[in-house]
Amino acid sequence: MRLSKPISSLVVVGTLLLLSACQTTQIKSSKSTETVTISSVEKKISTETTTSQTQTTESEEITMKKYNPGSLLAAVNQKDNNLVEEILKTNDYDINEKGTEGNTPLNLAVHGNQIEIAKILIDHQANINIQNTMNDSPYLYAAAQGKTEILAYMLEKANPDLTVHNRYGGNGLIPAAEKGHIDNVKLLLAAKQEPINFQNNSGYTALIEAVALRDGSKLYQDIIKLLLENGADQHIRDNSGRTALDYANQNDYEEMKEILNEYQ
Repeated sequence: MRLSKPISSLVVVGTLLLLSACQTTQIKSSKSTETVTISSVEKKISTETTTSQTQTTESEEITMKKYNPGSLLAAVNQKDNNLVEEILKTNDYDINEKGTEGNTPLNLAVHGNQIEIAKILIDHQANINIQNTMNDSPYLYAAAQGKTEILAYMLEKANPDLTVHNRYGGNGLIPAAEKGHIDNVKLLLAAKQEPINFQNNSGYTALIEAVALRDGSKLYQDIIKLLLENGADQHIRDNSGRTALDYANQNDYEEMKEILNEYQ
């Protein structure tokens, strides 16, 4: 019976040691879990930081990349939209540089009817009024040569300089009417910027040219109707002293004579 007390004490001590060991294991396990969690967070932050730095570096490389003069002209000639956009991301490239015959990148795009490239250049503030050696600006050429979608975008996004004239001293409306580009005529009349009775070096207005220099066909009948409806003055005389009606009579354009007399 004397041995029961010591044995009981040993059991208690053993139990306490076992509980202590379990608690230590739990603490270690908890600390281990915390360490893993912290490590995962640090790794994620490190990865995100590296990715961000990489993207920033790539952006800076695009911005700092240098292109030789003529690169933009070449990109337009190659019809490379992506390269045009990449070059325009640089800070110091001359968007209005001139190449052969004084053409700017925008002038080349208009000549080639490269609609998307023309829009990109206009969005980056390319000048629509710079003339080449033939006195064609992007705006004047688009109006005269039926580049209707480009012309519409110019009228929406830029400002034509109405003091800039073509080699005949004309504005955008006169050759648009004379060449039969009726959609361009409609655009220009709707914009209400071009003076409808402007006279070129020969004294021709848009109305006179549409009668005097063309064939009197239905297309030109429609054009002179549009001009008359929008206030074209048929009493203006050119440098030879003739009016639009004089030319209709001279060329025996009966339908045109009827239209002109109707608007007298």
